Amino acid sequence: MNELSKTAFVKRPDLHVETEGEFAGWRTWTRDSFESNNGPFWHRVEEDGRVRCAFRVEKKHLNGMRNVHGGCFMTFADYCLFALATPVLQGSGVTVSFASEFLDAAREGERVECEGEITRAGGSLIFLRGLLKSGERPLFTFSGTIKRVKRRTPAATAVAG
Repeated sequence: MNELSKTAFVKRPDLHVETEGEFAGWRTWTRDSFESNNGPFWHRVEEDGRVRCAFRVEKKHLNGMRNVHGGCFMTFADYCLFALATPVLQGSGVTVSFASEFLDAAREGERVECEGEITRAGGSLIFLRGLLKSGERPLFTFSGTIKRVKRRTPAATAVAG
């Protein structure tokens, strides 16, 4: 398909590819129970190699004003950071910085999509930015930084004598 077949997009054991419905062919991760409970959130690779993310607004995503809760936008945007970074992340990472601006509300039934980009990828840090939209209506902008995390081998435990 493309070079993404060699990245963390397919290396994650918790990768799920949807087989039916609106998001057939889209991917999600199942390891993060917070995102799983608050989603489902989806991502896919477009023909041009760009990553697109999306979710359909359900009642559970709404606040008391019947608009998407700000925390839902922030959770989805954090999910998007990692989906957007996957082509270069190639392993584990953690969010070390996140900034956002609320521009408009989304309501039940709307499809919220994210387009974004990696602005810089260094040895340990990846800088990204994105925009959440419903149709052509901008809803939320964000930027963030992911730190690559190297798996450490657990230190041998000392035996008391």
